Amino acid sequence: MFWSHLTWAELPEALQAASQAAILPVGATEQHGPHMGCGMDTEIADKLCRAVSKETGVPMLPPLPYGCSLGHSRRWPGTIPVQPITLIELIKQIGDGAYHSGVRRLFIVNTHVTNAAPLRCALEMLRSEHDDLMVAVINSPDISERVRAFHFADAVDWHANDAETSLMLAVSPEMVRPERLAEGDDPDRTGGQVFAHPVNRTSANGVTGFPSRATAEKGHEAFAWMVEDLSALIRRGLTQTPPLPHSYFTSCTTAPAPPAPPR
Repeated sequence: MFWSHLTWAELPEALQAASQAAILPVGATEQHGPHMGCGMDTEIADKLCRAVSKETGVPMLPPLPYGCSLGHSRRWPGTIPVQPITLIELIKQIGDGAYHSGVRRLFIVNTHVTNAAPLRCALEMLRSEHDDLMVAVINSPDISERVRAFHFADAVDWHANDAETSLMLAVSPEMVRPERLAEGDDPDRTGGQVFAHPVNRTSANGVTGFPSRATAEKGHEAFAWMVEDLSALIRRGLTQTPPLPHSYFTSCTTAPAPPAPPR
């Protein structure tokens, strides 16, 4: 069910079987503290969407490994950010290509918090151009209430925390340096702040939260929740249609066509 494994001759049938839907995972490449690899966001996007693709039968596009990570500053090596406008345009062009290949339901699954605004902008552009394309941006921490509670347990402005570290211990343990987990602990300093600050001004080591609390057991449980709840969300989307049939391009004040003259 992976787009990159399908031939052009197989893709139309795969899309038809999946209600003309596709999943686009969007991650990032950025520092994740002294204890975890810089590809964490992309790794979880890939693993999560692969599992959901197999569960739902919806083809998965190749994951995007770069995101809007400007907030991580240049204090720590490893962050490869793209500008918001770059991400907007890239997602727009990916969406255009998917549309012309037959996609009419596009689920964008985002695993990096500050990708959310550019992805929403791309959504606006895609649906204003393609009248019969429906687009959803699903931010992975907000898939469901239980998934949200897991992510936010140790910090509001969490990053490389208990949740993310537990997930990697479960699904990609090679991404984690267990001997440095305690070194990663750093409290959330964003409470009460009026302004949004970059990470260099809120974290001493690039972490917000307590990775020392992470366990593979918690990660396995939470990953299972994410797969189950995202699969349920996507299945709902496969049968939904717009509440009203009105075209984006037709004004409600447009005069009806005159009746044909009698013969």
